[in-house]
Formats: sequence, structure tokens, C-alpha cells
Amino acid sequence: MTENLTIYEPDNALKKGYLNIFKEIGRDLKNNRWLTWQLFKRDFLAAYKQSFIGILWAFIIPLVSVGTFIILKQSGVFDYGSIAVAYPIYAVLGMAFWSLFSTGLIGCSNSLVRAGPTIVKINFSKKSLVIASIGQSLVSFLIQFILLCILFVIYGFIPNIAILLIIPLIIPILLLTLGLGFLVSILNGIIRDAGNLLSVLITFLMFLTPVLYEIPNVGILLQISMYNPVYYLISAPRELILSGTMSNWIGFMISSILSVVIFIFCLILFHLTETRVTERI
Repeated sequence: MTENLTIYEPDNALKKGYLNIFKEIGRDLKNNRWLTWQLFKRDFLAAYKQSFIGILWAFIIPLVSVGTFIILKQSGVFDYGSIAVAYPIYAVLGMAFWSLFSTGLIGCSNSLVRAGPTIVKINFSKKSLVIASIGQSLVSFLIQFILLCILFVIYGFIPNIAILLIIPLIIPILLLTLGLGFLVSILNGIIRDAGNLLSVLITFLMFLTPVLYEIPNVGILLQISMYNPVYYLISAPRELILSGTMSNWIGFMISSILSVVIFIFCLILFHLTETRVTERI
């Protein structure tokens, strides 16, 4: 009597080849477009549903940060360097790029945890949750960009025509944010401390990244910035918009390529592990 044996291989996705993995990812993204949009609308409405100030928080937060640094400058506590344009314009533009990264990454890290009961009961691609969560940071970026345009009018500043390239200029930082977001969402789903640690690291990284001040000529901050891809993804587009030049274009290109690599690697990692992570949440 011959027995039929069934062999289960939980990691057989890798045996299909990376080309098939990319096809599966593309199919997931295509089939879940409507779901991703609905999740984005849900998160957007929930964020301002019971808020008295509502969407104005996107204006208030950068203004408070910029105002704090102006007070520190006038008090002699802090020196943000010699900036050719009005400091509020310089700082708000930097904060817009930084918020796109920081709020997007924190939102992605909490996406799976927030949807814990849903992902256990319903079978769908968890990539939709991560992608939808970054939509809130995009909305905040657009609102802060409106604030920047208001500052242009107030200070009588005419930006370089390169401002029309704002969409392609933010693509690298979006890819970096989304790539890291896939990774930290998995970590936070398994270990809750990862989310709290990320919030601390984001705050610490902001002060180490020349967002609200000009990069120093000497010192440890200069050395840290040279190896910080976020610095190039913020400073190079800001310089291009304000002056029409990009002195750190090599660093921007290297950081952009690195962002693509991180995005692809983390996307594949998330795709291969999302079903297992669901069991741990």
C-alpha cells in the first residue's frame, strides 16, 4: 500500500524566485487600491474628527518649532548660522520635508498595531495599511507648503522655478520613509517597545539633522550629517528651491539610490513576513 505524503513548505515563496515575488507584490497593490484609499480616508477623518483646531495643527506645529528657535537665537543660546533668506522660510521648508519623514515613519510603525483586531479577522494585504498611513504625512506636507507660500508673499521672496519639481524632489524621502516604515511596522507588531523607541530616536535625530539650522563647518555635527541620508534628502531640495543650486547633488543622488534600495529590500521583507506577523499581533 502506497501512502501519499503532503509536504508543507512555509518558506516556499523564496523558491518561486524574486521575479514572481515582485509579481505577487504588484498584484497585491493593484487589487487593494480601493482598500488603501478607504483606509487613508478613515485615518484622515479620524485624525480631525474630534479636534477643535483640526487641520490647523499642520500650521501650528512648524510655527511653534520655528518660533522656539528664533527665541533661542535672540537669547544668544542658539546660532542657526548665516542664512541668505528669511529664517522662517528656511525653517518651515526644512520642517515640511522633515515632517514628511518623521510623521510618515511613526504612522507606518503604528499601522499594524492599530489594526490588530481587523487583520486577525480579515484576510487582506497588510501593505495597504502601511501605505495608507503615510498619506496623513503627505496631507500635512501639502498644508505646510501652503504656509510656505504665504511666507513667500509676506517676505516678498520669489522662489526658484525648481519649486515646480517639488513632487519628484520628495519621491526619494517618501521611498525611504515607506521602506523603513515597512520594517518598523513589523518590529512594532512583534515588540511594542519598538514604537516607543522610534519616537525617541526621531526626536533625537531631528536635532542631529540640520533641519532648522545651517550645517556647521566643523565639529561632530558636520561628521554626523555627512553620513546622514536624511540630511541630503532635505537640504539639497531646499537649496534648489531657495537658490536654484544644489551643492550637495552627489550626496542627494547617493541618498536617493540608497532610498530605492531600502524601499525594495524592506518591501520584499514585509511581503514575505506579513502573514507571520499577523499571528503575533
